[in-house]
Amino acid sequence: MAAQNFDLIVIGAGPGGYVAAIRASQLGMKVAIIERENLGGICLNWGCIPTKAMLRSSEVFHLMHRAKEFGLKATGVDYDLDAVVKRSRSVAGQLSGGIGHLMKKNKVTVFMGEATIPAKGKVSVKGEKGTDELTAKNIVLATGARARELPGLEADGDLVWTYRHALEPKKMPKKLLVIGSGAIGIEFASFYNTLGSETTVVEVMDRVLPVEDAEISAFAKKQFVKQGMKIMEKSMVKQLDRGKGKVTAHIETGGKTEKMEFDTVISAVGIVGNVEGLGLEELGVKIDRTHVVTDEFCRTGVEGLYAIGDIAGAPWLAHKASHEGVMVADLIAGKHAHPVKPESIAGCTYCHPQVASVGYSEAKAKELGYQIKVGRFPFIGNGKAIALGEPEGMIKTVFDAKTGELLGAHMVGAEVTELIQGYVVGRQLETTEEDLMNTVFPHPTLSEMMHESVLDAYDRVIHM
Repeated sequence: MAAQNFDLIVIGAGPGGYVAAIRASQLGMKVAIIERENLGGICLNWGCIPTKAMLRSSEVFHLMHRAKEFGLKATGVDYDLDAVVKRSRSVAGQLSGGIGHLMKKNKVTVFMGEATIPAKGKVSVKGEKGTDELTAKNIVLATGARARELPGLEADGDLVWTYRHALEPKKMPKKLLVIGSGAIGIEFASFYNTLGSETTVVEVMDRVLPVEDAEISAFAKKQFVKQGMKIMEKSMVKQLDRGKGKVTAHIETGGKTEKMEFDTVISAVGIVGNVEGLGLEELGVKIDRTHVVTDEFCRTGVEGLYAIGDIAGAPWLAHKASHEGVMVADLIAGKHAHPVKPESIAGCTYCHPQVASVGYSEAKAKELGYQIKVGRFPFIGNGKAIALGEPEGMIKTVFDAKTGELLGAHMVGAEVTELIQGYVVGRQLETTEEDLMNTVFPHPTLSEMMHESVLDAYDRVIHM
């Protein structure tokens, strides 16, 4: 069978790959995309989207229990776990189907199957109905990543779960152990804890949400503990003894090991890139700790071969992958492309309370040698937060004392994942404290706290 020729072949149809395909098509390229599982990748099917649907259910459940505070009556409040999961799956399904529609609309040819790159510019796709041979001058690797499995802590789907099992639970955990307190771990801890699981979180670093500003981590931890979670920091799960319906975890903290019993364990100890089976080593692609080494323009060093998203390393975020997809398509088309700067990408965690940040933490800014000004504003000083019944939270801003550049912003509290974008735009436009102070924020909104936090950095705060 003759090889089918394209201008661009994208391997992987997650938020990096499918966006790269759409943008390339807009630029007049003939594009093929290859996916071995679901259009939309992990993000739409087993990650960002279905977890948010589940977390929304737990948030509504939590609010129903607070009905009395709002002058409302709700009795016999309960949940149906199967129905919660069913809603989450249907949300994911709707969006995944939408990607299929977008591929058709943009005339992108979809191949379902496993891809290998036998030689430069060639891709072989093994599908259910045989093998397709494709050629293209440019290939984009967007194969994503999967959950890291530590020896002895491997998932079995019964007692020990990965994120996938946690999204389709067969039972409600009574006593849950979550290993790892990054975004994935803490979101599942938040969901199950809210629905009544007795939840313990073990984190090997010195604090939960270790990539966040230390002050924000401390604030979030206080809220988690208040909600009944047990948080163990600087701790490590050394082994799991699996019995009938129970797991005994050996948890080491400060040289001492204690045994604790759980009926369910969720392992969320990071991710590894999907680099195997593609033929990358033979092509001369450099791989470092399961991630493809690229330059700032996502070039692999092999002519015409690019890598975007999770496979190209941290930060492991869908919006970073999408942006890289657009950048690479522009680059291939000969347009002026802007590299994606990691410190300009916001991180959002949808636990309760939410956490969001962009740029440098206070510690990082100091480490980089900046003289800084730091402002803070608490939710308790904001009218909208009090009206919402969400007075627990804080917004923190970090400025360069010399130039007024906004170096970083860090938030914890209700809806901060929606607020952070204001500071992201500010950083993109190279805003200074003066611009932000002169901006009029609408009242009553949570966004006013962003203004007050800036004012506080310069000793001009009004409502505190």
